Amino acid sequence: MRQAEQIRYLILAAQREGNRQLAAPLRTIGLTPEQSEVLRILGDHDNLTIKGVGEMLICDSGTNPSRLVDRLVHAGLVERNTDPTDRRQMRLTLTADGLAKEKQTRAIEDALYESLDQIPEGAALVTTLKLIVQGRVAGEALNRRIS
Repeated sequence: MRQAEQIRYLILAAQREGNRQLAAPLRTIGLTPEQSEVLRILGDHDNLTIKGVGEMLICDSGTNPSRLVDRLVHAGLVERNTDPTDRRQMRLTLTADGLAKEKQTRAIEDALYESLDQIPEGAALVTTLKLIVQGRVAGEALNRRIS
């Protein structure tokens, strides 16, 4: 197997494993990793539009932000509010229940990140992965999230 192919499959395998490790505890609070990502985005960047949320999603690119938000609205975790400056736009905010779930999600993620922080050469790995996603759709979504 070529090195590039190994890199690709190792990234996919690591992503899949990370998602699996995240999905199990999230299930206990009634969320999927994709839903928790929306809650975290809104927790860090309140008052976004669906488009704004979609521009920051890193989860599977086939995931429809409107459907994710609809499920969260239906669950009472997110509410839509008309933008006071542009009535055509809907702004998203976390409800009180959504804030509580976002806090639970953050704790679950922190537990996972504690184990990942123990990876030797983690900083070098971050640098390498940034090179791989630099200038790409997912890399730009991540940049919007952390800026």
